[in-house]
Amino acid sequence: MGDQVWLAFIAIAIGVGFGILLFVPFVAISYRRRGRLTLGRTLLWLAALVYFWAIWTYTLLPLPDPETIRCVGAITDPMAVVRDIQKAVAAPGNTLTQPALLQLVFNVMLFVPLGAFLRILGGRGILAALLVGLGLSLLIETTQLTGVWGLYPCAYRFFDVGDLMTNALGAVIGSALALVVPRSMRGMAAKPDAALPRPVTRGRRAVAMLCDALGFGFVVTGTSVVTQVWLQYVVQDRQAVLDGRIAELVSLTAASGLWLVVILATGRSVGDLAVQLRYRGARMPVPLARALRWAGGIGGIGALQLLGGVFDALSSWLMLLAVVLLFTTRRGRGLPGLLSGQELTDARADATSSDIP
Repeated sequence: MGDQVWLAFIAIAIGVGFGILLFVPFVAISYRRRGRLTLGRTLLWLAALVYFWAIWTYTLLPLPDPETIRCVGAITDPMAVVRDIQKAVAAPGNTLTQPALLQLVFNVMLFVPLGAFLRILGGRGILAALLVGLGLSLLIETTQLTGVWGLYPCAYRFFDVGDLMTNALGAVIGSALALVVPRSMRGMAAKPDAALPRPVTRGRRAVAMLCDALGFGFVVTGTSVVTQVWLQYVVQDRQAVLDGRIAELVSLTAASGLWLVVILATGRSVGDLAVQLRYRGARMPVPLARALRWAGGIGGIGALQLLGGVFDALSSWLMLLAVVLLFTTRRGRGLPGLLSGQELTDARADATSSDIP
């Protein structure tokens, strides 16, 4: 039980990690194809990510010590599944507690979510569930047959044709069960009303802020890693790597500069672009209004950290103020809206410039 719980935590951690990495493009695609972001569909996609990694963790992990493995062969007789069921039924005691039968049931249930996700999230039917179920199961079984693609000298888990059959059956069952979900809630096709404007809410603005924070953090982290690698292997300045100030300076400058360029060019931050928001109603020159919006957002707040000292502390207070203003200003226009004197609108409501009165 301890190993199973640990594997579950691994799958959840990896799935959530990938969910965070993919969150900004997921939000952008959702607003463009479906017109909005819903909690239920977001959680379903996150569950699909966790499920995908759970399949691999439960079928391949934990990796054994090469010195302790026992080489096994392959079960290629498809009728072995039928014989296992017959033995379970003929065995004394409760049939439902027979290990062979429980293993078959587990193999079926393991792929039921796959079929459901394919129909609900991908809009694919039973044939697709069958083919994907067979393909994914074959990939797993082949990984086991090859000793994790040569990582081990031989297979330490059985390649079983019966698993291919039961896994595929599970995917088909999952696809059939997902038919209870209304058709309007299935699939990835663009919704007819996706281009229609929707109300600007504080929740939507909060998602935009979250996208900005995540995107800014990814740029900072990626640039910092690249800078540290360059200092370590090209410049070969170990002291600069340990000090970390050069990497911090480069990464914050790159991220803040990128946000400034995006806002000056489009009038919107990365988060605004993702959730289809725009500011409008400038009572000052457009470039100045956009610069002030940058100063009140993650780009300007991040740039303060470059100055260090009291400005570093000020950036933390401004982050807190930005959250407070999200809940206390009209439509959550926040600090950028207050500094620029502009209001938030749906970007789809007006195809003209975001900065006009």
